[in-house]
Amino acid sequence: MIKHLLSAADLDAATATQVLDTAEEMAGLAAREVKKLPTLRGRTVVNLFYEDSTRTRISFEAAAKRLSADVINFSAKGSSVSKGESLKDTALTLQAMGADAVVIRHPASGAPHRLANWVAGSVVNAGDGTHEHPTQALLDAYTMRSRLKRLAGLNVTIVGDVLHSRVARSNVQLLHTLGAKVTLVAPPTLLPVGVAAWPARTSYDLDAVVPESDVVMMLRVQRERMNQAYFPSEREYARRYGFDVPRMRRLPEHAIVMHPGPMNRGMEIAPEVADSARSTIVEQVANGVSVRMAVLYLLLGGKS
Repeated sequence: MIKHLLSAADLDAATATQVLDTAEEMAGLAAREVKKLPTLRGRTVVNLFYEDSTRTRISFEAAAKRLSADVINFSAKGSSVSKGESLKDTALTLQAMGADAVVIRHPASGAPHRLANWVAGSVVNAGDGTHEHPTQALLDAYTMRSRLKRLAGLNVTIVGDVLHSRVARSNVQLLHTLGAKVTLVAPPTLLPVGVAAWPARTSYDLDAVVPESDVVMMLRVQRERMNQAYFPSEREYARRYGFDVPRMRRLPEHAIVMHPGPMNRGMEIAPEVADSARSTIVEQVANGVSVRMAVLYLLLGGKS
């Protein structure tokens, strides 16, 4: 197993499958009365979050605690970061405290890679700027495999704000590694420069690709990262790229609808779709704990 998880590109097919198989075993723990394993007893996991987060931070905290690790939650707000402390000085402080693993979310792309050079423990990227979010891609792949029983050969359509989406980047990389075929659907203004080099095809027409999709993954429109107008209006965006009930009806019978959250209900996804039987949104949150348990276990506790 690798020492750090910084990018979905760090995972080859065998390692990614090992994580998914381990997550399947960890999921069985949730059905038990006592949801704990002693695997990481005596290990310290630090959650170092420089950006707001609900699902990811709580998910990593739950995962570490279920493996009996000691968890330290660090939020940039109310810390020495607000006094001007650099990432390197924060890293050296964590190193001095004996952190075995650091889970980092940071607004600057590449921050986890820098951190990995400064600490002796493992570093897990929980989202860096608009770059990557590898554990989200793993939990998405796990959810697809759980529902559809395979990943190889699946047609996965990722729709929306690809330009600002670290989830899209990690998913394209990981799903390609695992043999799925990915199509990115977005307005031209929300596709990044160089997307032609990604292992995915692109389309501007959602209706054209829906009937052949096994999975449709909607992305949140990230208004907080937008400093200019990328589309005429929210109503126009919802009409062209929102996933509503008529579009859901055109999906193949077995197909599922995903969203990494948080959602803009009524914009990129209709409430009726988000709450339908095809939706895996709540499952993704539950699967996130199992997948992050698997990652921490393999990085820290599963060393032979």
